[in-house]
Amino acid sequence: MATKEEEIVAPDEGELAADYLETLLDIADLDGDIEIEVKSGRTYVTVGSPDNDDLRVLSSPDVVGALQDLTRLAAQQKTGEFARLVLDVAGSRDNRVKELEKLVSVAIEKIDGGSKSAALPPMSSYERKLVHDMVSERGYQSGSQGEGPDRHTVISPSA
Repeated sequence: MATKEEEIVAPDEGELAADYLETLLDIADLDGDIEIEVKSGRTYVTVGSPDNDDLRVLSSPDVVGALQDLTRLAAQQKTGEFARLVLDVAGSRDNRVKELEKLVSVAIEKIDGGSKSAALPPMSSYERKLVHDMVSERGYQSGSQGEGPDRHTVISPSA
């Protein structure tokens, strides 16, 4: 069940994000359906199409990251509050989770091969949270190190 904050704040953030993305899709002459979902206080905005090939140009990790940042800024400008929304374009979120799972597997293989720890490349706080959950599920520990755009996850064996 959604809290009062989720019912009042998050849908507005999602609607603002959807409006921004609809305008962008119109400018780019791309067709896309936008869905908004709120889970655990975070807004998830999904842009899909019956034929996701239409959106392929927007679904690469770098483009999705940039669009997410722009969409967050657009929502933040209207609400005055930091926007924590997560954007998915044509299945990009699922694809990124698979990439993160591979990174975690390679890091764990290094640790199982004798390394004391393994560092992953810098990533967003949302992606680091996903990695921390994956690592914990596999019986290892992780922590974040670094600041700003250099913040990354380090995986180590459980104590």
